Amino acid sequence: MKRSNAYRAAAWLGPAALAASLCLPSAAMADGEAGRAIRVGIFITVPNKYTLSTPAATLSSAGGLRVAVKKNGETGLLDAVPAGAELRAMAEGYSALLGQSADFAAALAVTKAVKAAGGNPVLEKTSRAGAGAYEVTEGAYATASAASTALAKWTQNATVKAFGGGAGTVRGPLHLETAAFATEAEALAAAGVFGAAGVETFVALRPGGGGTAYSVLVGAAADAAGLDAVRLKLAGVAEAAGLAPASPGAYLMKRQELSISQKESSPTPLYQAPSGSFAVVRPAGAEPVKLAERYGRTYRGQVEVGSYNGALAVINELGFEEYLYSVVGGEMPGSWHAEALKAQAVAARSYALAQGSGFGIAEVVDTTLSQAYNGTSSEKPTTIQAVDATAGVVLKSAGKPIEAVFSSSSGGQTADPAEVWGNPVPYLGSVASPDGSSEKGLLAWHRVLTPSGKSGFVRSDTVTLSGAGGSGAQTATAKAADTNVRPIPLVQTGVAAVEKLGAGAKVTVLETVPQSNEMNWIRGPFTSQQLLDAMKGKTASAVSGPITSLEVGQRGPSGRVTKLLVNGKELGVKSPDSLRGALGGLPSTRFWIEPASLSLLGGGGQIGAKEAGAAVQVLGAGGAKASSSGGASLNVAGAGGAIRPVASGASWYIRGTGYGHGLGLSQYGAKGLAEQGYAYDAILKYYYKEIELVKDGY
Repeated sequence: MKRSNAYRAAAWLGPAALAASLCLPSAAMADGEAGRAIRVGIFITVPNKYTLSTPAATLSSAGGLRVAVKKNGETGLLDAVPAGAELRAMAEGYSALLGQSADFAAALAVTKAVKAAGGNPVLEKTSRAGAGAYEVTEGAYATASAASTALAKWTQNATVKAFGGGAGTVRGPLHLETAAFATEAEALAAAGVFGAAGVETFVALRPGGGGTAYSVLVGAAADAAGLDAVRLKLAGVAEAAGLAPASPGAYLMKRQELSISQKESSPTPLYQAPSGSFAVVRPAGAEPVKLAERYGRTYRGQVEVGSYNGALAVINELGFEEYLYSVVGGEMPGSWHAEALKAQAVAARSYALAQGSGFGIAEVVDTTLSQAYNGTSSEKPTTIQAVDATAGVVLKSAGKPIEAVFSSSSGGQTADPAEVWGNPVPYLGSVASPDGSSEKGLLAWHRVLTPSGKSGFVRSDTVTLSGAGGSGAQTATAKAADTNVRPIPLVQTGVAAVEKLGAGAKVTVLETVPQSNEMNWIRGPFTSQQLLDAMKGKTASAVSGPITSLEVGQRGPSGRVTKLLVNGKELGVKSPDSLRGALGGLPSTRFWIEPASLSLLGGGGQIGAKEAGAAVQVLGAGGAKASSSGGASLNVAGAGGAIRPVASGASWYIRGTGYGHGLGLSQYGAKGLAEQGYAYDAILKYYYKEIELVKDGY
């Protein structure tokens, strides 16, 4: 049978070699290092908390892989994949059968079209009813309804419609099953018998008494009626008498798909775990596991793939200390002082321990919602040394690990919990922090006015400073053609320049500032509409525009903004730290607002604000008038010599210090303290109050 031949062609190991590779007990699937393990959600869905999804996981390892199934905590080793070869893993569920054809090129075209449209196609060779064909299915859905909706969508695709004639069907997870076979070859031979009768067949791998037991799953019904239809099709097949409904116990369905290689002769094994089970993939040797869908990162320990909360979950389980090797390197440069790295290691260890099962089947996720975890790519000899040197050391308060939060830079003063969360935390408080090292080596930037009347920032090495102009302000000359005038003092990918200056163009320098960094930064200028767009969905109630005033209403102990007034009314947000998102993603809430509009003092002492769109006229001594309307540039010099452009509409710059929420350890502050000679334990006790460092504090 051609389907059986396809499976045999993909057999990588002979029976003896395979048996040898599977001789390890199931306990070997646990992390090789002694001690506590941690489970990290690489892809996981936790309603109302976190969602990062993928339809499938493509895994490989330079040293080969071992494949197992896990159910109710029990793991059984089942299969092996050779060095460098890929496998795919998905959850078994419902899928849309889009059609089949004897023409491989036609089936591949459908696969590519579905993939390009955001689908998850599986292309495989089948020989149902004795006719060799290439079959395309899409997805693995949690419900028949979801698969049916997907089928309706794909059958409207022109390429799919031409391939399947619009007559696709929904496949499901209900099967009949044969008795166990001792070898995969025997199972494949049996599969050929049932396939010749026109029904789907799949090889199943189950843990057996002496290793792996093989069986054939017959049919792929979405409901009981569908399973009855499969029995009816097999009415004349003698071997069907021994079929029984598939046992719901732990197994992996093994298919051979051509979607990855896109070549007829190069199938990739696809393992699917039924509901309640997980495919478990572990490196066969010392090389880590590579996950293509997560930037090709590689991971220590094992990777588990299965259904959770109606979506595919990909979990990395590994030794706790090994997890920290990556976290410390992902959160802090490995070139930093050893004592700063040690402080980071202890803080990260304590934080992770305090999470419990924060994400259901995982304690943490791999993003900064928990801690940055990038697999082995973030590990450095120095970060490994820092973790090993502090092995088991945990920060505790009242006998429990503390949630040792940290941020990149506190901007000179760490936050008080009330400024971030709105409530006190005993071991967190506001302290001064030496964060200035983030500015070392950075070029200065000049805020300038261009000849066309526009305002922005130029990097100091792109212009030559010259003497003062008629206004008393310093001027500068562009060194080369196409000198960029940036919105803020930072090169931002994908953000267009305000203007490009020609060589020799002269500009007026309004001020000189450091390049925006973790210590000091500038964002903006924000127009009313930009702010309204940023606030959508992030405030307790919609802000009625236009925005004519933006003011700080209240600050906390560290100077962070805890209340913001928009058009004179408090902006309702979930917590003070949420103001960062509501203002377009500010680095921190330790900020000050600089209006680009102008306040006018009348002869009688009255103060008036320049309204958006309104013109301002200035009458000179000779009777000449200058106006801010019609695109003209109007600039005003204050008593101290500072010059401010008068905007034609309401807009604001926001200047601030710090990067992150500012609570707990400041990473740049830890660097500064370490460079001053502080040991890691002193650094931790400086940032966290009323705590103790406990060895072996797991």
